[in-house]
Amino acid sequence: MKLLLVEDEEKLATHLVRGLREEGHQVDRCSRVHDAREQARTIEYDVVLLDWMLPDGDGVELLREWRRAGLRTPVLVLTARGTVPERVTGLRAGADDYLPKPFDFDELLARIEALHRRAEGAIDLRRVGEVVLDGRRRAIRFGSAEVALTAREHALAAELFSHAGEVITRAHLLRSVWGSGFEGDPNVLDVYVGYLRQKLVRVSAPLEIRSVRGVGLRLVPREESDA
Repeated sequence: MKLLLVEDEEKLATHLVRGLREEGHQVDRCSRVHDAREQARTIEYDVVLLDWMLPDGDGVELLREWRRAGLRTPVLVLTARGTVPERVTGLRAGADDYLPKPFDFDELLARIEALHRRAEGAIDLRRVGEVVLDGRRRAIRFGSAEVALTAREHALAAELFSHAGEVITRAHLLRSVWGSGFEGDPNVLDVYVGYLRQKLVRVSAPLEIRSVRGVGLRLVPREESDA
């Protein structure tokens, strides 16, 4: 899973990042409201772990902002505040779960997995014209034809479908799909774009991923790309 940890406490954050990565998760970390505000809205995460008390603001107020902006990513609030009224406040602000500090790491893992299962069970469809990207089945459909995607292909397709018609920079796609700390060969993006192009052709989808030289990529109807 791709996780965003918003936590200022250095010792706890280091422990969580290390443990979550050892469990096979991809983890980005922010320690400030200022950084987390756009991070969660520009990169597609499976779950956000959000501390209530942050040095430059209130995590629960940040959560309210995200929900007002339409962010649907599951959010698990981490906090030393454990009274019933405080838990109710967090849940009503849009939290999907609530874990008081101190907590057991195995319980944290179980709650993350439960949130992810719940989110996967929800309808996750993106459409461009008659072409459907089905997040639940992790596939592209056009008419009666369907082709399966790998997790990485789906993450890339989700960005393109969500911003269809817009030019998305290569830097944004690398951050969104491979994580903000990606230090590998940026040409890996071209490899996966090639895979997606092949799969669009396999279902005869009338869409094309068009390269915009020096800028990025754009998902457009095939007739537009041929114009």
